[in-house]
Amino acid sequence: MTSIEDLHLDHLIGMEVGTSTILKELARGGSAAVFIAFQRTLKRQIAIKILPKSLLTPETAERFQVEAESAAILSHPNIIPIYEVGETADFLFIAMQLIQGRSLSYHIKAAKKHVLPSRRYIPVETTVTIMTQVLDGLDYAHHQDIIHRDIKPGNILMESRSKRPIILDFGIARVSRGLEHETSAIQGTPMYMPPEQIRNETADRRTDIYASGMMLFEMLVSDLPLPRVDPVSLLALKLEQKDRLFKTKPSEMNPRVYPDMDRIVFKAVSFDPGDRFASCAEFRQAQLDYQNRHPGQR
Repeated sequence: MTSIEDLHLDHLIGMEVGTSTILKELARGGSAAVFIAFQRTLKRQIAIKILPKSLLTPETAERFQVEAESAAILSHPNIIPIYEVGETADFLFIAMQLIQGRSLSYHIKAAKKHVLPSRRYIPVETTVTIMTQVLDGLDYAHHQDIIHRDIKPGNILMESRSKRPIILDFGIARVSRGLEHETSAIQGTPMYMPPEQIRNETADRRTDIYASGMMLFEMLVSDLPLPRVDPVSLLALKLEQKDRLFKTKPSEMNPRVYPDMDRIVFKAVSFDPGDRFASCAEFRQAQLDYQNRHPGQR
């Protein structure tokens, strides 16, 4: 089966797409490729994400359209700004702000490789700073009735200059007031996927809270204490083990984490959505309170 990695896209360089001219390829992933482009109208460099129609199925086309429509109405410092949406004879495209930086997953992996064991984690203070900003962005999106549904470190871009986290890829987001149009396919990333999403039940803001809790846990310990199994087996384990999935606490893996952070993490990743934080604002405040109780923590 053809994938985005198999396609030769050099012919797109120099092509005019909407109000922009494609300059060079930046990255590929999933069913899309991202290019740097020059927006002629405003004379600035931007990013253009394209989905070749040769890879389209009804589901991927819908997901791409939903990403554009969802993200385009959002205006928040921690959410990628969308400039333009359209299509050509060969592909669909989204024009967006060009962010200089690397993904949060890159920074987690880089920390894990540090020569000093004590430096193999992102500092707790930095983790809380990043997470509170991400949760602020998600809380804003939730108030616009939009659930992301695929929060993970790979979908958080850390801006190089400001160190600001930017939420990317609303590609499987759904406007929550339009849930009658949900598809039957399971969508998301297994490690960060909550039980209700695995069971293909209705997703709400607590779906993003679970994924954010998993991301917080990973940032605190660098390597989540999960069995080394394939993605399908991991999904089954989550449903089987419920709140017994994790045998080790963050404070037992990272000596710089206090036990009250354990309670925050495990509340966020509770099996039952009703046991999680009621909102991203509440989850965010719990981390700010932790930070206030432990000032100057590194």
